[in-house]
Amino acid sequence: MLAAGASRRLGRPKQLVTLAGEPLVRRITRLARSLGPLWLGVVVGARATAVTAALAGTGAVTVRARGWRGGMSASLGAGVRACPRGAQRILVVSSDQWRITAADLGRLVRAAQRMPAAACYAGHAGIPAVFPARLRARLLALRGDRGARAVLALGAYARVPMAAAADDLDTPADLARLRAARVAR
Repeated sequence: MLAAGASRRLGRPKQLVTLAGEPLVRRITRLARSLGPLWLGVVVGARATAVTAALAGTGAVTVRARGWRGGMSASLGAGVRACPRGAQRILVVSSDQWRITAADLGRLVRAAQRMPAAACYAGHAGIPAVFPARLRARLLALRGDRGARAVLALGAYARVPMAAAADDLDTPADLARLRAARVAR
């Protein structure tokens, strides 16, 4: 899970914004944990101590992205490097996609049995996404503020409709929508 950003546009750590009394980073970790992964890593950077504390008792491994200021590729790379070598697939999800459900993630993982799979929303595909281990090197080769979408563009992948993924938390207006929403736990 990517949770290393500084949340500059929001002006506060979005990973720690609460929804139904639960920090977003903990919520998405709980949803990912429900899939029964062999390993669950959360990439931290900005506010690493506070984000790590919010994960206490979840069983998630915190992974420090020392170069998190370098953009999304630095965070993604830190998570991929930390992922156990024996992993057959890597699920990439962000802590700020607050409407995503465990069912959404389950559909995505099931779609990724034979090829990469990505959520489709707001006219494009992106994270959450699942990559087979054979794409590890391509994920690690990303530089700058490029994310997993650049790897998806290199080949075929399963497209999983996921309107909920479009709702992420970046701005004060997004926070107002989150506060007004009722979301299933």
